[in-house]
Amino acid sequence: RERERQSRSRGGAEREGDTESEAIWSFQKIQVRVVRELEKKFSGKHVVFIAQRRILPKPARKSHTKNQQKRPRNCTLTAVHDAILEDLVFPSEIMGKRIRVKLDSSRLIKVHLDKAQQNNVEHKVETFSGVYKKLTGKDVNFEFPEFQL
Repeated sequence: RERERQSRSRGGAEREGDTESEAIWSFQKIQVRVVRELEKKFSGKHVVFIAQRRILPKPARKSHTKNQQKRPRNCTLTAVHDAILEDLVFPSEIMGKRIRVKLDSSRLIKVHLDKAQQNNVEHKVETFSGVYKKLTGKDVNFEFPEFQL
């Protein structure tokens, strides 16, 4: 969040901190090194960083939108769950996503990760699935397919 603080000595406003998305982006630059050091320190346990995000409720039909601000897209349930998934697999990129609906109407999300990062991420795939299930309640399966054009 961007906060402005009134400077008494100068009489002007100065910027203190940056927006949340800038903070996440700047942390991701050093995240790989931090994770590597923490995994060494905790003797091989998997370490995952996920940004804190807020899910705002769907506005009621009878509420007057004139007095309220519209709900931002990045605060919807779907957007937050997608962002959690992005944070979870960070060094790797999500190349594609499929939702498989089984006959018993249960859903399985198949996430296709970047084949180039397979060596770095493959041993953590079960941890990613468990963490995502605990946070969102959704089943997810990670794969490393070879895409052909």
